[in-house]
Amino acid sequence: MRRLNRKKTLNLMKELDAFPKVPESYVETSASGGTVSLIAFTTIAFLTIMEFMVYQDTWMKYEYEVDKDFTSKLRINIDITVAMRCQYVGADVLDLAETMVASADGLIYEPVPFELTPQQKEFQRMLQIIQSRLQEEHSLQDVIFKSAFKSASTALPPREDNSLQSPDACRIHGHLYVNKVAGNFHITVGKAIPHPRGHAHLAALVSHESYNFSHRIDHLSFGELIPGIINPLDGTEKIASDHNQMFQYFITVVPTKLHTYKISAETHQFSVTERERVINHAAGSHGVSGIFMKYDISSLMVTVTEEHMPFWQFLVRLCGIIGGIFSTTGILHGFGRFVAEIIFCRFRLGSYRSTSDPLPDGHTSNHLPLITDNSTH
Repeated sequence: MRRLNRKKTLNLMKELDAFPKVPESYVETSASGGTVSLIAFTTIAFLTIMEFMVYQDTWMKYEYEVDKDFTSKLRINIDITVAMRCQYVGADVLDLAETMVASADGLIYEPVPFELTPQQKEFQRMLQIIQSRLQEEHSLQDVIFKSAFKSASTALPPREDNSLQSPDACRIHGHLYVNKVAGNFHITVGKAIPHPRGHAHLAALVSHESYNFSHRIDHLSFGELIPGIINPLDGTEKIASDHNQMFQYFITVVPTKLHTYKISAETHQFSVTERERVINHAAGSHGVSGIFMKYDISSLMVTVTEEHMPFWQFLVRLCGIIGGIFSTTGILHGFGRFVAEIIFCRFRLGSYRSTSDPLPDGHTSNHLPLITDNSTH
């Protein structure tokens, strides 16, 4: 009884078979079919490898929304070297709310030589090359996002020599916390002094011959400090052509949430335009000598998310490749055989007509001889 039920079940499964098998005695193989099969299998293998490489890759998705956070503080990370002695310069931030953030709240003034060592010059040159490539190919920014915390540090390497060169510059580095409103971070002559009616620097004791605002921006960023991220002003170096010279940087800061498979952080991207001019009151060029970074906060926030192709989508694409190539090559092979048979059939008919027997009256006979009963005996 059990064997009978098993046989019925097996017969039922055979009836449900959607892939009927053709007996091998009915299958005809050919050299052309083998060639087409070899081409199809090679194409399938190549496209499968390419599709697997696409499956392993990731891409960055950008989403935009209104930034509703107005109460938190904005962190500014600074590492700038100015070609003046530390006692001659002062750095601070003044925002639109007339709130002054002094450099003593988080910046360090370090006397250093302005001239870089050969190793530092090579690093700076490579950083400038990367910056120029980023301006031409914006898709490289996605590579930098994905390699954050994995790549080498973007900070200037320390000096490897122990020379007794006297420090002729001042490295101002550290971080400041400011309000999330437009402001102006500036480095100018003299230390900042608090004043109830405005903002002033004690510059009267510094001679104009000592002014030299040649500077190098080793790092400038906003928000959380993320190693491996290259910012637009990193590696910038400006040499002043005059003692009374003003360098201006107009910065637009965009809050950014970065979510990759390695990190999840809240940082800020920014774009910048530059301007520099010599201060000459007699010629109508008014202003104050120094380095001025005027930043504005964008009302939009960007969410950058690293995405990956789902495994089910990879399987669907892979099945589409295999099935599509098999179907396409089968159709092309069948069409080619059809055309070849037509051509060869016409050729054979022409050969039969040329070898037909002539009749006495000048006509030709294309009929085959009839087989009679007498011829079989």
